[in-house]
Amino acid sequence: MFRRIGPLFLIAVMGALIGGSLVLAYGGSFLTKPMSQNATPVEQLLTTPTAKAQVSEARNTPIVRAAQAVGPAVVGITNKAYAQSSFKKKVLVEQGTGSGVIFDANGYIATNNHVVENAQEITVSLADGRVLTGRVLGADPATDLAVVKVEATGLPIAVLGDSDSLLVGEPAIAIGNPLGLEFKGSVTAGVISALNRSIEIGERKFKLIQTDAAINPGNSGGALVNADGVVVGINSAKISVAGVEGIGFSIPINTARPILQSLIEKGRVVRAYLGVGILDRNTAAAYGYELAIDKGVYLVQVAKGGPAGKAGLKEGDIILKIAETEINSVADLRGAVDAQAVGGTVSVTIVRKGQQQVVNVLLEEMPSQQ
Repeated sequence: MFRRIGPLFLIAVMGALIGGSLVLAYGGSFLTKPMSQNATPVEQLLTTPTAKAQVSEARNTPIVRAAQAVGPAVVGITNKAYAQSSFKKKVLVEQGTGSGVIFDANGYIATNNHVVENAQEITVSLADGRVLTGRVLGADPATDLAVVKVEATGLPIAVLGDSDSLLVGEPAIAIGNPLGLEFKGSVTAGVISALNRSIEIGERKFKLIQTDAAINPGNSGGALVNADGVVVGINSAKISVAGVEGIGFSIPINTARPILQSLIEKGRVVRAYLGVGILDRNTAAAYGYELAIDKGVYLVQVAKGGPAGKAGLKEGDIILKIAETEINSVADLRGAVDAQAVGGTVSVTIVRKGQQQVVNVLLEEMPSQQ
């Protein structure tokens, strides 16, 4: 006949076997303390400290301080739109979740256009747990920027820095909500990988900040922060291709600042307008045509009553330069015209019937429907 051996007895036996040390199993971990008359009681070893541990300089890094400074100003933005249910009733459904950055204590939030695009309802989740209704003050698809407003005051704000002073290799911290609000306020760190990285999206070319700080779906519209704890970019995109990691992009804050201001004041961005339709070699090929020109873009349409038409440009002209900037693509032309002021006169170098000439065009404001 034998007796069931309890777990405490086994622990005591093991303690004797390993030479006078007491080994206690607690939650899968082991605490070992040599036995002596002055041994610290086990209860004291397992007591949770009541006072907050002092953070050492080794732990209190610039990344920690930057996250503490900007994190409270980063919000979650949920885009909702109407969809038809199985009972043929319109219901609000979530289209997606992104991020935003509060830059004014009265409720002005910077984000990406693609975060709020086609939204019938916007909800804004603050870092302190509050959920507010937001409205889109203005959006600019060309630069993928938008401003959302919530009716609140005294909100925490992020300080906007100077993206022109950035150095390749300096720390970069991305703060946002990757994969949705479940992971809100996530902080990732890396470096500024490159500056003025030229990315062509649609008919426009963008100068963006490249970083290897992890940017994932849901980070869009969040903050890119430097080691001083100021926002230097609005996170916007990443290269998502098999085998490619650590290539994300942010809109420089110096580029974003005047656009955000215009969206607040006018609800849109006022841009110069040339009034032409053009083809470059790549776009022509996409439509099944072969454009037999070595450089420049081919003028296929001139808007009636537009600036180009008033200046005498004609279909069939080849545009070589705008204000001394060489034009070889649709994106080149868009960028050159965007850089001009409304109401200013710009020189356009063209080739017509084999002869090169310069035409001066008085630029007008782009019609709002375009």
